[in-house]
Formats: sequence, C-alpha cells, structure tokens
Amino acid sequence: MHPGQGQQQPYQPYPPQQPQYRRPYPPQQPYPQNPAHNPHQQQPQPPQPYPPHAPEQRLGQGRVRLDPDLTPGQRELVVKIQQKAKFMAYGFVLGIPLTSGGAHYGITRAPIGFAGTAVGLVMVAVGALALMQMQAMKRRLRLIAPDAWRSPAAHLPGARKAATQAAYVNGLLVLLSFGAAGYLLVKGAGWGAYGNSLGFGALMLGAAIPFGMGLAAATTVPQLLQVIPAGARVGRSLYSVILLSATTVTGEGVKDGTPPPILIGGTTLLVCLGAMAVLGKAVKRMRGETA
Repeated sequence: MHPGQGQQQPYQPYPPQQPQYRRPYPPQQPYPQNPAHNPHQQQPQPPQPYPPHAPEQRLGQGRVRLDPDLTPGQRELVVKIQQKAKFMAYGFVLGIPLTSGGAHYGITRAPIGFAGTAVGLVMVAVGALALMQMQAMKRRLRLIAPDAWRSPAAHLPGARKAATQAAYVNGLLVLLSFGAAGYLLVKGAGWGAYGNSLGFGALMLGAAIPFGMGLAAATTVPQLLQVIPAGARVGRSLYSVILLSATTVTGEGVKDGTPPPILIGGTTLLVCLGAMAVLGKAVKRMRGETA
C-alpha cells in the first residue's frame, strides 16, 4: 500500500465564479451562393439609370423632339417616316420642274430637253415611292398604337361636334387648294410662263404645291371623323400657307389697281382667318379643354 492511498483529501470548494455576459452575435448574413449551383435564384440587378431623353431629330432647318412616351418600335417608325418625307420632298421639288421644263424644251427647242424629262421622271418616281412607303409606315404606327392619336374626350358630344365642324372646314380647304392650283395655271399665261422652259417648269412646281396641299387636307377628313386632333392642327397649318398666298394676291391687286385680285384675295384672306379660328377652337374641344 503506497503512502497516501486510502487517505482522503479535505474538500476544498471552488471559488465562486462571476457570471459573464457575452455580447450577442450579429445577425447572420445569407451566404452568397454560386449562380451555377442555384440557377433559379434571382440575382440582384444593378440600379437602372434614368431613362434617356427622346432624341432630337433634325428635319430640314428645324428641330423635332420625339414624344418621350413612344416605345422603341414607335420611335424607330417615326424617324423612318421623317427620313422618307425628306426623300419625297426632294423627289417632287426637283423632279416636277425637270420633267415639265425638259418636256417643254424638247418640244419647242431641241430633243435634248427630253433627257431632262427622263431625269425628272426618275426623281418623281423616287418621291412617289417614298410617299407610298411613308403612308405604309404611318399605317403600321397606327396599328402599334391604335389610340395614340384619338382624343381622350372622343365620347363627349362637344368633342364630336367640334370634329365634325373641323372636317367641313378642312373640306373647304381642299376646294381652296385646288382652286389656287387652277388660278396659278391660268395666271401663268399672263406671266409668260408658257413661253419659256424655265418659267413653265417653275409654274408647274408652283401649281403642284397647292395641289399637294389639297391632297393633304383631304387625308385629314377621315382623321377628324375619328375625333383625332392632329387633323385640325394640320388643317390650321395648311390654312396659314394659303393665308400668305392670299395676302400676296391682295397686295398685287392693290398695287396694280385691279379689282378682281383684290376681291379674290381679300375673300380668301377672310375665309382663312375664320377657318383658322374655328380649327383652333376645335383642337381645344377635342382635347377636352375649354375653348
């Protein structure tokens, strides 16, 4: 028996321990998972920048700001329509004088003038093709946004009545435009435009402008029957062009002292002023505003 065995040591209690307070653990963050392991997990998207402003397009010397509410498809169509409008304008403005003036020169002077006619016909064909493509794009734009041009107040009786009045006013514009084209053709004989090729080409171009305006006014009548304010705005712009022509005719009549130009120009001037006032009120009523 070894020494110390069988002898019990006196019990010595442990010193009392002070309670220890531990700081709570911070909340656990979810462990980032690899997208390859969980392909269905939606990844956080970076903050989206502010939507860009609608691009400014140059149309001739003016600046046209596209509607920022247009979708990308609609904006693309609008830009293409503007480009086709430029080709249409260049084709008609250059092609009509070349065609008519070249034919006049070829008949009255030398056959070489028919070469200009051929070039002019090509340019007119380019303008006509651009016009048809532009009309097709406009129809596509209406199909994408069928209610984009329709007035939100189209269900109101006042808006429908204003649209009907504007349709009659634009119908009068068609008659005035065609009448102005005929007036220029008749007046050209007194100006001597039929005696030379350059004057004849300029006269044909001058008569084609009001004729085209009459066609443009005729296209607004179906729009107005659908209570589309754009038809009234287009008609008001076309009336302003005829207003300038009527002012010129009236001024020439006053300068020459001839009553017919004064009577015709003055009457047309009053009609244009009244029509522009009616169309301006019609636009406000079709928008639901107080005229």
